[in-house]
Amino acid sequence: MENTGYCTGSFEALHHPSDDDDDEMVDIAGATLDFSSTDDDPPLSSGYEEYSSRAAGMNGNGPTKLVDPLEDPLPGVGTYEDFNTIDWVREKSKDRDRHREITNKSKQSTVALLHSISDAFSGWLLMLLVGLMSGALAGGIDIAAHWLTDMKGGVCLIGFWFNHEHCCWTSNEMTFEDRDQCPQWKSWAELITGTSGVEQLKLSLFMRVCLLLTSCVNACSCTLVPSTGCELALHRKAAPLNKRNMLLISIFVFLLQGPFAYIVNYLMYIFWALLFAFLAVTLVRAFAPYACGSGIPEIKTILSGFIIRGYLGKWTLIVKTITLVLAVSSGLSLGKEGPLVHVACCCANILCHLFTKYRKNEAKRREVLSAAAAVGVSVAFGAPIGGVLFSLEEVSYYFPLKTLWRSFFAALVAAFTLRSINPFGNSRLVLFYVEFHAPWHLVELGPFILLGIFGGLWGALFIRANIAWCRRRKSTSLGRYPVIEVLVVAALTAVLAYPNSYTRMSGAELISELFNDCSLLDSSQLCGYQQPNISETGVGNSLADRPAGKGLYTALWQLALALVFKMMITVITFGMKVPSGLFIPSMAVGAIAGRLLGVGMEQLAYYNHDWFIFKGWCSSGADCITPGLYAMVGAAACLGGVTRMTVSLVVIMFELTGGLEYIVPLMAATMTSKWVADAFGREGIYEAHIRLNGYPFLEPKEEFEHSSLAVDVMRPRRSDPALAVLTQEGMTVGEVEALVESTRYSGFPVVVSQESQRLVGFVLRRDLLISIDNARKRQEGVVSASQVVFTEHAPSQAPDAPPPLRLRGIMDLSPFTVTDHTPMDITVDIFRKLGLRQCLVTHNGRLLGIITKKDILKHMAQMTNRDPDSILFN
Repeated sequence: MENTGYCTGSFEALHHPSDDDDDEMVDIAGATLDFSSTDDDPPLSSGYEEYSSRAAGMNGNGPTKLVDPLEDPLPGVGTYEDFNTIDWVREKSKDRDRHREITNKSKQSTVALLHSISDAFSGWLLMLLVGLMSGALAGGIDIAAHWLTDMKGGVCLIGFWFNHEHCCWTSNEMTFEDRDQCPQWKSWAELITGTSGVEQLKLSLFMRVCLLLTSCVNACSCTLVPSTGCELALHRKAAPLNKRNMLLISIFVFLLQGPFAYIVNYLMYIFWALLFAFLAVTLVRAFAPYACGSGIPEIKTILSGFIIRGYLGKWTLIVKTITLVLAVSSGLSLGKEGPLVHVACCCANILCHLFTKYRKNEAKRREVLSAAAAVGVSVAFGAPIGGVLFSLEEVSYYFPLKTLWRSFFAALVAAFTLRSINPFGNSRLVLFYVEFHAPWHLVELGPFILLGIFGGLWGALFIRANIAWCRRRKSTSLGRYPVIEVLVVAALTAVLAYPNSYTRMSGAELISELFNDCSLLDSSQLCGYQQPNISETGVGNSLADRPAGKGLYTALWQLALALVFKMMITVITFGMKVPSGLFIPSMAVGAIAGRLLGVGMEQLAYYNHDWFIFKGWCSSGADCITPGLYAMVGAAACLGGVTRMTVSLVVIMFELTGGLEYIVPLMAATMTSKWVADAFGREGIYEAHIRLNGYPFLEPKEEFEHSSLAVDVMRPRRSDPALAVLTQEGMTVGEVEALVESTRYSGFPVVVSQESQRLVGFVLRRDLLISIDNARKRQEGVVSASQVVFTEHAPSQAPDAPPPLRLRGIMDLSPFTVTDHTPMDITVDIFRKLGLRQCLVTHNGRLLGIITKKDILKHMAQMTNRDPDSILFN
């Protein structure tokens, strides 16, 4: 099993890789990053050295008994190095042995019984802590992002830490018509000029009245004043002078309240956007390179068993939390929902170190991370059930029933914590929670399916365009200047977004505006219909269908431009070196398209209610069409087309609306978008980024459709050197160390002899090196000439021979094997369902070769005409 990280033959080489180590520098999300950080787990070398020094200090030169790792476990044995895949079977076996031992001891004493109870309860306690921590962080992120987003437009005079809405809550000088303005909130133009918008308006009106009165007085002076030459000339000369002065003053005031104020606010908007983007990319680049991107592709890879140390560490958590706020506030076309999954998994990984059974078992830890992924979606959308289903459908690789229960509990705690914080001040968990009152009709399934087709086409187009752009970023000089790239995209976004009110607002506010069902109290341009008669009211507070007014037509043009802008800018934004989620931008694109279609259907029904498709359910004066519902269906369709989510997406949207009757439209649009997108490619955006970055991930949804056999994929190939193996006896320590140093494999099969090649077991390179290094320090007489024995009983030796080194305890006595004629589709299923690292290939009991996960991924890449060297990891 090839691993370039283990090139030397000493234990120190595991922690001090050589300069030509291919796995020391790994390309994550398009950037070359140093993965030497180990802050998710404490370094194994420190504990091992303490253990060795204590052992060597006993009895002077140390004990003389033979050291058996099976009887005396060594620190580091059974653990994994960075960029390796865990052995799921071994980890589950270790946990079963641990649980069996605790159960047996619980019957012997009260203390052991209490320890057994605490061990059983520790999982639920950990879920409680994960939910509390993730909910608190999500609430803080929401509050901070809302505040900094509003800061681009102005500041609150009574406290700069208040956002616009909170600043105006306590104002008693607001009117219903001007509820978006209050004296306590000042725009940057008002602060710079020293006058408020109301004062500017009053000054302008006053100057215009003065100008009008001056004109009247000058006109009257020609008639009332005696017509003497000197006096008449004086009045005729004074009148133009007063008019000129007043005109200049009026122009100045007009500029102050119009173009000048607009330009000042425009420039301040760009300044804050660039500042926030610069801080975000600088912090990520300087302190935590893992904090960039969405995080979901990497988390899927980690949950499949791969180890990326530092990706879920404390520095990543701190930096991602801060930079996520900055990135969202900068106005870039990204969301915080995907990164919140990463934040929740970081919280879970850090809290796992408080509990021994999760700290020392990688498989158990991944169960906690699966629950944490559910927590992330729960706090992102306020959808606990949808979060659990998201983890089950989209992220998790191994999801037992116990994890399902604990995920539900953790998501519940996180949602309750976020609800207690109430970050939006509306007693809701999200900004765009909506409730619709009008029912939908069967005829509307046609437009809903059209939205599904649009979502599928947009999803397929976006994936191809974004992957092409990211590949260009990786292969050109663009990837070497991430700070410049982020600043250029942020400047372009700010310059193009500010003139349009629908692109200027944040993604969550835009979705909330598009989901809104117009009522009598709404002053939004999207509700700019012609005024109805008093009797023309719909259900509840909603209104009957009405003809579109001038304000609505203006809003539709702005939405059409916003749709084009969002579709283009999101392609180049996702994947930059800042925290960036894709849920909100995808939903925004679909919501805009849905609202446009919904308004069109509404006007069609209003002017043609006598058509046969509207007869019987849409009469004149009725509330037939709800444009906000179309926006919600379009949002689900586009998000489904990009991510290929189905069940979890429908449940999330259902929890957002709180209405059971809209499940069928959501299901129809979501399934249509998936079918259409799958026609152009089976991969969602996260799977595409996993393949782009070469992560060792076997996609469970992908079918293996080729007829190759295990002998076609195994190594060594016919032109390769013979397979490096260890014999169960007969090899010396020096020969084993020479073999390890001369190869780059992560493990070695153990056979009876070089001649018979009968398989005995499998030993990992890391365990082998740690055991030999430990034996040299702890066992007297172990030298290079000492025999290495993997048998149960040591063979007889000459009286003057050095003592043997027994290593049977570190050997896997039951490695998974397949025959050389096993079809590869069965072999791939074995790797997927058992989470294997490697599988040995035999013929009539004789060892022929080995198949690793990397070999399978390379073979699958070759079968699809892709570069097999794109698989970066072991």
